[in-house]
Parts: sequence; structure tokens; C-alpha cells
Amino acid sequence: MSPNKHSEFAEWAIQEIARLSGATSRTLRHYDAIGLLAPKRTAANGYRMYGPEQLVRLQRILMLKDLGLTLPDIARVLDEETDEVRALTKHAQWLASEEKRIARQRAAVHATIRALQEGQDMNAKDAFDGFDHTQYKDEVEERWGKDAYASSNARYSKMTRQEQQDMMTEGLEIAKGFARAKLGGLAADSDEVQALVQRQVTWLGHTVQPVSPQYVVNLAEMYVGDDRFRTYYDDALAAEGTSAPGTAELIRDAVQVWASR
Repeated sequence: MSPNKHSEFAEWAIQEIARLSGATSRTLRHYDAIGLLAPKRTAANGYRMYGPEQLVRLQRILMLKDLGLTLPDIARVLDEETDEVRALTKHAQWLASEEKRIARQRAAVHATIRALQEGQDMNAKDAFDGFDHTQYKDEVEERWGKDAYASSNARYSKMTRQEQQDMMTEGLEIAKGFARAKLGGLAADSDEVQALVQRQVTWLGHTVQPVSPQYVVNLAEMYVGDDRFRTYYDDALAAEGTSAPGTAELIRDAVQVWASR
């Protein structure tokens, strides 16, 4: 976006940018130190001030970080794609596709829950609707290289029907473990709950690569924000005649502890 499209007087102090974006002031100072995001100027009181151009760049940084890219990779992408409108348009299109894929995943997970609770035979194809990442082959190869795509796709393709069913069963067992931890009053940073988080991360790795801490944090936030995921975890013990409200929140808090470590 060209400089003449912005008001030269629009500025925000580092504290406000940190509050609005979720990136801490320390993180923003680090981005400045490594040359990833310099402020527009430094005020007389020493505050870093940011203009519209810096806000656009920070938005792109945070989106690329959510995709699991390292800071050096983010810098490379920003340097190679200087057309901000084009880059943001592509990312918006990707987000729309991802939203549809997640909706399909939710439906598949709920179908699996019903099959497990009612003792029905599972349909492997339906169980993994929305888990197939081959549709993102070009983007994965562009961002992380052909080896990254080949590794992820090979892992998924080599799974037998029994392995697929075992994976879904494991997912439900992990959910039950979190629910029992909630009922037992265990803290998010307890060894037992942290072991469940690590088990969840390992489970995610069966179909998603890379499993970055930010990816897991975002997923855990969705468990709380989406009523269907919240219900899945809170009612993981429904077959045993009990419920554990607040399980989704426990997972979110536990994942944040895990990521911080």
C-alpha cells in the first residue's frame, strides 16, 4: 500500500498497539530490534509510535505467525511479497477456505462421537472429511517446501482404516481425560493435565504438520469460542452419565501454560 494512501498524522503509541493486537510491548520492541517491524518514529518521551503502514505490516506478521512460520521466514515472505493488498487478499481467501474445512471437521468429529457412543460402525471416509490437506498442496509447498508437504501427505495416506479409527478413539479418550481432570479439580499447570496436553499435541500430529505452539493455542481458543467444540469436551463423559462444564476452558488454560514453557 503506497504511503500517499495513508494519513501522515495517524499514529498509535506502542502500548495501544500492544493492547489492540495482543502482541506485547516486549514483542514489538523485539520485532524492531531484529528489523522485522520498525516504528514510524520515536517520540521525545521515548515511546515508539506506529502509523498505518506499520499496522498493516504487523497484521501480516501476526497472520503469518499463526500459520507457523518462524520470524526469519516471515521476514523473507514480507520482503518477497511487497504488494500488501495482493498478499492480504490471498490470505483472506485462505481463511475462507480454512473456515469451510474446519466446519467439515466439526461435522466429522460429531459423527464420530455419535458412532462411538451408540456402538455403530464408523465410515472412515466420513470420519476424515475436512482432514485432507491435499487441497492445500500448492500453498504448503510454496510456504514450507515440497518436503514438508510430502511428509505430511505420506503420513496421512499410509494410515489404515483401523489406524484412522484408533486415532479418533484416542481423541475421545483424551477429551475424557480432560473432563475427568476438570471434575477432579486439577489445575491447568498440574503434571496430570500437562501430560494430557502433550498427548493432545501428539494426537494432532497425526494429521497436521507442523503442529506449532501458536496453532495449538488458536485451536484451544476455538474449543472455548465454538459451542459445538465446547459441548464435545464438556460432555465427553456423557456415555458415563456425567458432564464436566468448563472442560474447554481448562484445555485452553492448560495449552497456554504448555505453550509458554
